[in-house]
Amino acid sequence: MKRLILLILLFCSLGIFSQELALSQYDGTPSTPHKKANVTVSDNARLVDNLDGLSETDLSKHLQKEGIADKLIEKANAYFDKMWYAEAARMFDIVLEKTEAEHTLPLLSKAGDSHYYIGNLEKSYKWYNELYQLYQNEMQDDTFFKYTQTLKGTGKYRRAAALTKILREKRGEPLNELEKIKNNTWKGAYSVTIKNLGVNSPYSDFSPMFHNGSDIVYSSAKDSSVLTTRKYRWTNQPFLDLYIAKSKNEEGDLSPPKKFSKNINTKYHEASLAFSPDQKTIYFTRNNYGKRLKRGKNGINHLKIYRSRFVNDAWSKAEELPFNSEDYSTGHPSISPNGKKMYFVSDRPGGFGGTDIYVVDIYENGAFSEPKNLGRTINTNAKEMFPYVTENALYFSSNRPMGLGGLDVYKSDGSDGQFSVGINLGAPINSNRDDFSYIVDATGEKGYFASNRKGGKGDDDIYSFVYTLNLNGISGAVQNLSTGEPIGSANIALYGTDGDLINKTIADTTGSYTFKYLNPTTDYTLVATKKGFSKDSLSVKTKTNENIQVSQYLKQIVEEKPVAEVFEPSNVYFGFDSYQVTPKAAQELDKLITVLKENENLSLKIESHTDAIGPEAYNKYLSDKRAKSTRDYMISQGVDPSRIISAKGFGEERLLNNCSNGHPCAPDDHRLNRRSEFILVSE
Repeated sequence: MKRLILLILLFCSLGIFSQELALSQYDGTPSTPHKKANVTVSDNARLVDNLDGLSETDLSKHLQKEGIADKLIEKANAYFDKMWYAEAARMFDIVLEKTEAEHTLPLLSKAGDSHYYIGNLEKSYKWYNELYQLYQNEMQDDTFFKYTQTLKGTGKYRRAAALTKILREKRGEPLNELEKIKNNTWKGAYSVTIKNLGVNSPYSDFSPMFHNGSDIVYSSAKDSSVLTTRKYRWTNQPFLDLYIAKSKNEEGDLSPPKKFSKNINTKYHEASLAFSPDQKTIYFTRNNYGKRLKRGKNGINHLKIYRSRFVNDAWSKAEELPFNSEDYSTGHPSISPNGKKMYFVSDRPGGFGGTDIYVVDIYENGAFSEPKNLGRTINTNAKEMFPYVTENALYFSSNRPMGLGGLDVYKSDGSDGQFSVGINLGAPINSNRDDFSYIVDATGEKGYFASNRKGGKGDDDIYSFVYTLNLNGISGAVQNLSTGEPIGSANIALYGTDGDLINKTIADTTGSYTFKYLNPTTDYTLVATKKGFSKDSLSVKTKTNENIQVSQYLKQIVEEKPVAEVFEPSNVYFGFDSYQVTPKAAQELDKLITVLKENENLSLKIESHTDAIGPEAYNKYLSDKRAKSTRDYMISQGVDPSRIISAKGFGEERLLNNCSNGHPCAPDDHRLNRRSEFILVSE
């Protein structure tokens, strides 16, 4: 995680983040309570500068000195303890990549964590993956979870899904809950266009909020100082301030920004804000400090929500809200459209996960009710953050399992503190990185969100989005090839470019059907079938915001002899823990492919299996991969995707022998269960 305020709330609940420790060198207080890390800031700075100035040859010689690796590990640990993760990550890399130091569990864990906390998921994955290979059974659950997040963040979704199932099995958590959360891609009456904004800087830009109609106020760590810029040592970025910019057009572009208010921006962090409906009151997140930073009883400087009012053309001195605490963080405010409720995030005791979303009533006199947790429909064991409430929905971000990666944006329908279970908004709003601080205007058609996805201008960037009516569709009519008469109640299947079933429907009594809300300019395959007729397969490419008209013709079969038989070519087996089609298996599959090509009235079902070695959930996943791999090979050899009715994995459910869990078997007996089977179906 790179963003500054997000990081604070994200890790406070784990008891490892201290905002004050990262900032205290600037207010004259000691920088760390860890006595074992007896290192001064100047010593560390000199060491890093010295290493940076060396050539590769000189660096190699320097690292060969006796005891230097231990010295560097000590320094890196000191940086890590003070949460100077950017500097710690560099030093851990030097130790792991350029010295002979043993790659221990603590060393790999801290190296992975350092990169994870600054958002370098590729490097974090490198160290977590090595950690998993060497110390799989000793990894902490939290580290295991972060490892799965880096897998998703680097595009390894299926591996992440498999490991998530293993982790849930280890914890005794029900696997069927994973089926409720799919990697959705946005499908609906509207398509989405997103755009990276010109106001983004190389630093963190996030938390946009509407203000006075055409204005956007947001948080940024952009370097706008004409003097020496103070750095936040977690990421070596400047501190966050609030900026304001005007909306320029319907696409959401913004004018050059300026500082929001000198009465609100301070030398520490200000971020994650909301306005009252009359725009005369602002609520925002800030470090807890008076003349200097304040620590709670656990030594941590927590976050608080502050309020300021617009009086006599200026924002008043901010006051903290009464439900803040010295001992836990409160932040990310959002105000309901009627101004009567505030939603916010906190890691206070009694929640369900790392951070939960709460609600309070705002009374007419400016006082507040006691905070109320929104409950299990919204909050999970993970972290829920960045709420934004509209008339009939709550939007928020969460890093709950089986999302697309990092934080994803979710939508919960409802109002007045009562909301349904959150639904993942899918791509392109969500990506395999962090996507958060989503806001949408009153029309529900456009807004903004932040993301650190690849292709941005720096760290977190702000994106605009616009929903447009999705007119991409296919309307068809099924007719009798001989008579031209419509064929009612025909079964219509829609397949994507990869052969996967996208949707299916049944034609009406006039033979008509429609598939709505499709992707533009995409190749689809339509397959029409009905008992007593040969099937018709048709390739169709959609157009942008148009509904394509097609016709399909079925030939009536005079004499129908439905037959189903199991076809078992020899040796269609897989290696242990593998789903690759071997050359020997390919030879057998080629025989089956020949049968299909010579008999056009035949279709195929693929059923794949595994041995009983390993967790049942992983074996189910592996068998599904074997089925899809078998299908993909056959398609690559010219088999029409529409002729493969299904490709399904059954895991270890259908063993051919007694080699089940707890029954020792010879390797060859286990091998017999690593197979694909085939069912030929005649029309």
